[in-house]
This record gives sequence, C-alpha cells and structure tokens, in this order.
Amino acid sequence: MTACAIETTAEDDDHDGDRAPGNGWPTGFTITANGAYAARLAGAGDALYAERWTLDGPEPYAVPLPLGQPEERGTQLLPLADGRVLVARRVDGRRNTFSLLYPTGPGTGELQLGAVEAPGSERLVLLPPSPDGICAYAMCVGPETTTLWLVAGGAFGPEQVAEVRGHCSGGVWLDRTGRMLALDRRLGGGPVKTVAIDLERGGEVTPLLQITEESDDRLLLADPESGLLLIRSDAPSPGHERLGWGVLGSLLPVRFPECLRLDDAAVTPFAVQPGQVLMPESCAVALRIDAAAGSWVGVWRPSARRMRQLAAPAGWLAGAGLWTAEGVLRLPYATPGAPCGLASLAVPPEPAPQPVVVVEEPRVCRPVPLQQAPLTDRRPAR
Repeated sequence: MTACAIETTAEDDDHDGDRAPGNGWPTGFTITANGAYAARLAGAGDALYAERWTLDGPEPYAVPLPLGQPEERGTQLLPLADGRVLVARRVDGRRNTFSLLYPTGPGTGELQLGAVEAPGSERLVLLPPSPDGICAYAMCVGPETTTLWLVAGGAFGPEQVAEVRGHCSGGVWLDRTGRMLALDRRLGGGPVKTVAIDLERGGEVTPLLQITEESDDRLLLADPESGLLLIRSDAPSPGHERLGWGVLGSLLPVRFPECLRLDDAAVTPFAVQPGQVLMPESCAVALRIDAAAGSWVGVWRPSARRMRQLAAPAGWLAGAGLWTAEGVLRLPYATPGAPCGLASLAVPPEPAPQPVVVVEEPRVCRPVPLQQAPLTDRRPAR
C-alpha cells in the first residue's frame, strides 16, 4: 500500500498551506508508509491523548494511549511500523522532547528518547514516516539553515544527520529505504526549489525541481515504484500556482493538466496507487478538494483527460487515505457512532487509457532535475 502521511510540516513564512489548506496537513492524522498503523490526537477540549489506529486487519480499530496528563494541542505524533507511536512535545518554548508510546495491558508505556533544542525563531517539525518504518526524522527550521535529526531508530537518542542551507519546508521520501529525502528550500529571498538530500552522504544536496529560474516549485508527493511526482508550481502562470506531474529520473517536462485546475476550489494530492512499477501514467492519484461547501475526494490518473469527483464518507479525516495495489482507495473517518472507520472506494480504470510512457528505472541516489516545462503542452489537452 502507499499511504499518505498527514502531519504538520514547516511552511515558508509567506506561503501557508502548501499541501492542503493547510502540507501543514490539518487533520493531524498520520499513516505509516506501509499502511499498517496510523496515529492522531484524540479527545475533546484540553483532554487530549494519543490514539493509535490499526488499519491492516479485517476491521480497523483504535487503541487510546493516554498518560497521566493530557497532551498539548501542538503535540506531534508519528506511528512506527512496529505499532509504537512517537510523540514530539515542545517544552519551555524551545526544547523538544521525544518519547515512544505503546499499550501495556490496561495502561500506556512510555520510552523517553531525549530532546533537541530549537533556539530563537527556529521550530522543529516531524517529517513524514520513513519508508523503512523504523526510523523517524525531524527538521529544525531556521531562517537561513535547516538541520535534520534522526529522533527515533538510532543508537544513542536524537542525533543530527544533516545541515542544509536555507529555509526548508515540505518533506517527501524519494526511495523505499529512507535514504533520499526531498525538501522545498528557499535561499534568501529567492524562489522555492525542491532539492534532494542524501542522508547516507552527510546530507549531500542535489537540485531536483528547476522548472524556471523564477518559479516557486514544490514537490507534494512521490511514488518510488513508478517514479510519479506530484508538483505545485507557478511556472505556467506566474503568481498563480498549478498542480502538475513529472517523472523522477526522466527528462520529460512537467505537465499541468487543465482538469486539475478548479476555479473555486483548492486541489491537493494525498495518496498514490502503489504497484505500478515504471508506469507513472497508470497510477491513480487521490486528491483532496476544498471549497466553501466543504471537502470531498477527487481521483485522477496522468493518462486521463478528466478528474473524477466523489463524495467523502461522513467524518472523513480530510486529507488522509491510502491506496491498495488493486486500486481501492481507503479513507479513514470518525463519527460519534463510529469513532474508528475506514471506508473503501473502488475506482475502476479509465476505459481508454493513453499509452504508457516508458522510462528508465528511477535512480533515486542521483535524482535528475526535471527540465524546464513549456507553458503550453503540445500534447492534447488533459
């Protein structure tokens, strides 16, 4: 399964809401990379506690993980593949502590991991779950420098693994091992550009998105199996961001389908269908659509000329979901009558898909920057 990690991420000061209104993802619902577990803050008012969902059984179920005192509303959660939940708490305005929660019979066990200081104007945010399911990373974002920390899965507590020039936001994994991480970086007062960080080479930085020199280019999602990238950029219409797609490791230009452009709603991708090896145009993409009337679901494939719009289940944790390889979209929801639910939407393939683009095996250790995108696509409109 390909799951989406829904968690608050650092934003550029002048660009709130990269990935949904809020890549600060506002649901606070985070799913592991393998789709087995999820975590969120549950409760009412100030009586908040961590809650773990199990998603890979016959029926989903939730396990509360309360402690002796409630969690603060700004507490960040990240589930691991073994069922434990990482908790990041900010203490005294600058110190960030980390611990692992797990059920112990009638109570909750807590393993403290250590702390990271975020001085001055810096703030620390958890990155999406690592594909290996074992490690957890955070980034401490300052105005001119961003540091990356391994906060769980190491041998001696939190340890700094990389330092990157610039103010970074976002966070997308580019491979299946948790080595290559994409971040959206702003240097000084320049535009935002996505770069790839090699965590096994001391944080070596490689340009990834460079559509035009002046455009703000952000990576929203990546599927390592197919190489499909979902991108938001203002390259085709300066000052107005568009949703587009490209292929990791390919020299093909980024394309911006008209069917993903809605005048009265924001469209944000949140999950990509797995199992489409080297077939990026065949991947189904789940999209969150936000408008004045509320939020609902869109489904689209790069080979299609249209986006299907579907009603979301009542109580949908908007912006959260995962695909099965068979093309079933699973959406978590919570209502007073069903506090832990998972709705399944079967999405049939398009009746006449376009020919699949054949690309080389993505080489995530050395990502190839996507080339400058034409402002008008010479292919038929999509």
